[in-house]
Amino acid sequence: MSKFCFVIHPLSLEDVVRYEPGARGKGQPIIAKILEWMPAYAAAHVVGVRTPDGRETEGWFVAAPLLPQQMLEFPRERVYERILKAIEIGVELGAEVAGLGAFTGVVGDGGVTIAERSPIPVTTGNSLTIAAGVRSLFRAANEMSIDAAGTTAVVVGATGSIGAACVELIAPRVAHVILVARNETRLRKFHERIREELPCTSSATTDIAEAVRRSDLVLTATTSTSEVIEPEDLRTGAVVCELSLPHDVSRRVAAERPDVLVVEGGNMRAPGDMHWWRVREPGTPFDMGLPQGTALACMSETMVLALENRCESYTLGRGIELAKVREIDALAERDGFSLADMRAFDLPITREHIARTRAAAEQRRAVSA
Repeated sequence: MSKFCFVIHPLSLEDVVRYEPGARGKGQPIIAKILEWMPAYAAAHVVGVRTPDGRETEGWFVAAPLLPQQMLEFPRERVYERILKAIEIGVELGAEVAGLGAFTGVVGDGGVTIAERSPIPVTTGNSLTIAAGVRSLFRAANEMSIDAAGTTAVVVGATGSIGAACVELIAPRVAHVILVARNETRLRKFHERIREELPCTSSATTDIAEAVRRSDLVLTATTSTSEVIEPEDLRTGAVVCELSLPHDVSRRVAAERPDVLVVEGGNMRAPGDMHWWRVREPGTPFDMGLPQGTALACMSETMVLALENRCESYTLGRGIELAKVREIDALAERDGFSLADMRAFDLPITREHIARTRAAAEQRRAVSA
């Protein structure tokens, strides 16, 4: 089978400490300045990914150590250079296909320029992220006994590559879909282009809070570096599925809205006995804040391409082909990938948690009646 590399970067100061424990105790300005000049490096060796029929792959997480805000604010060529150096390190280790994680797949033109300059094919992993996210949204709706066919759903970040595809996949399963994005002109043009093709009614707005207040199902797919979903805006018993990193949902929701079910939608369980070992300290696990055996869907897409010997630039740019979403979803299922157990705010969601959330929603409805 082919081998892969996946470009990662810290999404927060907590991630910096996970990647490099020696950073613990240092202040944000110092860390940011160190990252500004820190070169790309091999962070983790990924082993044990094995399909049910015995095919295996291995790969490497290669860090392009910049925070999200730095990715967005630094000169684009400087960021491209850091990402391409990470891919080159992966190639030196034996990678034949590369995945772009988090903002490395967002900056610029969604991986197109990176792919043109890369020595190996590149994917953003967005196709499998979309498939996993939509599956996660409706799994959570089912857990909350929500009849999706009669609901209003909102996609926050609807004009982005992930959000736009999610709109088209969600629309056949709900009564009404609301498209939300920051750029009013782009949003209006996108809505005008697709609304006649959608099998449900639809509307569009730049007002996130207003849209969320009207919706039972919320999917977020933004490139925001700050929280955009607040507890006071959520409907009783709502389901929120996050595909964004950093997180779009305020952590206040966990404390203030026990009646709302929030799930991280982009996590998958990898087949086999996957382990991530630190390259600089062999035998030491690499901590990315995910449970054992769990990978982000974008990582999983890269692994699937390697397992299938599909060394090609699979998902790139701002437009996502639904045919590719369905194809990579089917390939992932064949290779033994599945939705991971539900999580939110970096913690597992247990059966007891779901039962408490449903009871809190029923109680809140009773008080409001």
